[in-house]
Amino acid sequence: MKELVRCRPCGFIIEAEKLGDVCPACGISRKAFEPYREKVSFNRLRLLNLDIHPITIHLSQTFVVTIPLLIIIIYFFNSFQPVIIKSVLIFSVFVLPITLVLAILSGVVDGLIRFKTLKTPLLRIKIIFSIIILLLSITMMIVAPQENYGLWTFILSVLCLAIGVRLGLWGKKLINVILPGTYPLNKGKKK
Repeated sequence: MKELVRCRPCGFIIEAEKLGDVCPACGISRKAFEPYREKVSFNRLRLLNLDIHPITIHLSQTFVVTIPLLIIIIYFFNSFQPVIIKSVLIFSVFVLPITLVLAILSGVVDGLIRFKTLKTPLLRIKIIFSIIILLLSITMMIVAPQENYGLWTFILSVLCLAIGVRLGLWGKKLINVILPGTYPLNKGKKK
């Protein structure tokens, strides 16, 4: 296994041999780096390094942000490619629930690999809010064509966006937590 180092100020992890004079993330001198050891087993790490959950999350976030923006464009700039914008809006409304299902499923797998449980308080909250955003997106998919992608579609999309932002902030807190079965580096010297 390759030797890893971690930037103390920002937490960036890189292979020691690939580190230049400064941290690629924050720009601080390489002197701020310390030895780092992965906190999960090789098999768990291999699955986590596929980044399936972050990829599916970013896919669904794209649609969550796009839908209210497209509605604003349609109603305030209605002469700007109306057929194309409306087509993209319709597509986005119908694809959002699919991407959310993928994000939820990958989140469950990620949680089980990373934490070996889904019963931690923060994961429970994330699961509840994930179900809420999924139900809102399905409601939007049903309501939007009936009301011609107007006010209710916009309201539902903004609610989805707000929940998506909240989920992202909670997820950010889970990125660098110490995982079960980990062994922190021994920083002190034995006497």
